[in-house]
Amino acid sequence: MPVKKQMPFNFGIYSITYTCYNWLSLIDITNGYDRIYKSFDFLKELGHFINGYVIMPNHVHALMAFYNQNKNLNKLIGDGKRFIAYEIVNRLTASKNEKILFQLSNAVTFSDSQKGKLHEVWEDSFDWKFCDSWEMIEQKLEYIHNNPCKGKWQLAASPVEYIHSSAKFYQTGEQGIYPVTNYMELEDIDLTKRFG
Repeated sequence: MPVKKQMPFNFGIYSITYTCYNWLSLIDITNGYDRIYKSFDFLKELGHFINGYVIMPNHVHALMAFYNQNKNLNKLIGDGKRFIAYEIVNRLTASKNEKILFQLSNAVTFSDSQKGKLHEVWEDSFDWKFCDSWEMIEQKLEYIHNNPCKGKWQLAASPVEYIHSSAKFYQTGEQGIYPVTNYMELEDIDLTKRFG
């Protein structure tokens, strides 16, 4: 998957956003929230941390901390997006959603089709921001947690009420659907050192 800008380090805390192709609500249409959680599980199994998140109908915001494993983080995130994309396409196929499948197949570039790609589920790249201070982390968490209650969305009356989010944990101390690691627990962890 093409990436506009490479992440500068193979470790650290990043705010990451990836978006469905053409802002289609593919996550909601396919009830694909569970696949996002499974992609988070995969990162945890590698020793990384999910510190915060919100899964919207058509995009994902996450705060993630990565140990230095001398692996390209852009590829790691790209692999996660690919894992989710396969299941989204499977669910669209199972529900016979031909209209959206046609849109996604029609969006594949010629060069990607030559490599065997059949559907364009995500926007080509993803956005990331390296978080180098507690203040910046808190700013990112506030932004992502408020996302479901802002603008056109209005998915919940308050951030705590939106179930596909870590807002409940940060505001009440009680884990939500998906358990996260409080970013403050990373204070004494050296992410530059290899995990394991």
